[in-house]
Amino acid sequence: MVSSDLPNEFHQEFSRMVSSEIHSEGDGANENLLEKSLRPTWIGEYIGQKKVKENLALFMEAARGRGDTLDHVLLAGPPGLGKTTLAHIIAREMGAQIHTVTGPNVEKKGDLAAILTNLQPKDVLFIDEVHRLQKTIEEVLYGAMEDFKLDLIMGQGPAARTLRIDLPPFTLVGATTRTGLLSSPLRDRFGVQLRLDFYPVDELEKIVDRSSKLLGIQIDAQGSNEIARRSRGTPRIANRLLRRVRDFAQVRGKVSSQLDRQTAQAALNFFEVDSKGLDWMDRKFLLTIIDKFDGGPVGIETLSSALGEERGTLEDVYEPYLIQEGLIQRTPRGRVATRTAYEHLGRPWENRGDPLLI
Repeated sequence: MVSSDLPNEFHQEFSRMVSSEIHSEGDGANENLLEKSLRPTWIGEYIGQKKVKENLALFMEAARGRGDTLDHVLLAGPPGLGKTTLAHIIAREMGAQIHTVTGPNVEKKGDLAAILTNLQPKDVLFIDEVHRLQKTIEEVLYGAMEDFKLDLIMGQGPAARTLRIDLPPFTLVGATTRTGLLSSPLRDRFGVQLRLDFYPVDELEKIVDRSSKLLGIQIDAQGSNEIARRSRGTPRIANRLLRRVRDFAQVRGKVSSQLDRQTAQAALNFFEVDSKGLDWMDRKFLLTIIDKFDGGPVGIETLSSALGEERGTLEDVYEPYLIQEGLIQRTPRGRVATRTAYEHLGRPWENRGDPLLI
């Protein structure tokens, strides 16, 4: 590695942007630290995503057996399913240091150069929201990922010169909620491409049970089931609801007793999380389609304006689960509320003869 050849400002950018310890405590809020403490640290502790876990374990074992660097890994799927956790597990299993950065924070080529030239052999570079990297940044990554070389142009005009820097072998782990926004050249350079799906209730129950033990919370099987059913198929939400049910029980219930189904139901109803796991924003999303636009179809930009939310938030955070549960459909003409949505929200279903609604 020839990082000493780079100007000082590149190393300053590196210090500003990158957090690099797997066990780093960070300076975030207590809630974020608590969330991190619940994450599994080894592949054997990771619950769910069986096929993803099996594939990843095989690839890591093979790389360790050869004494080689793990191929670049792309983790795709909705938020909260464990992509960041898997990135840290990869680093720990491979005995490597992890460097974490988010795509939007890499604003200049110098930012990326500072990160890449400070990597050690076999390090893991985790880029969250990798689909939000700028096109010019992506182009710098091509050579770094394929040949472990970094080509930079220093200066401007007649004084400009090209600098080629050899990089140590490293593993890039990219996480994305929107695979379609990745350019084909970047996507094709990931040798391992894995997609995480929403969790079934039984696996979420195991996650709730595991987290309750780590947090010192007593909960029975029915209480775990109630939280799992309302967690939208997402471990992050399951852990958050568990902590909120604990808070409710502490203030409104009996601290000494176990969290049971009755307590969980009362708490989640109080926090406006219904039996399908929909919160007030999900219901507002559906009711806007039903009440304001006669059930649809309605365009996403129109919905964005009506709800006062960015289009990306609606597409990444709310829609995947609503589609998974059969509450809305995406059509060429826009979003449509289904019969299931009408029935769940207690709205009368009127068949208007539109084949999309049958």
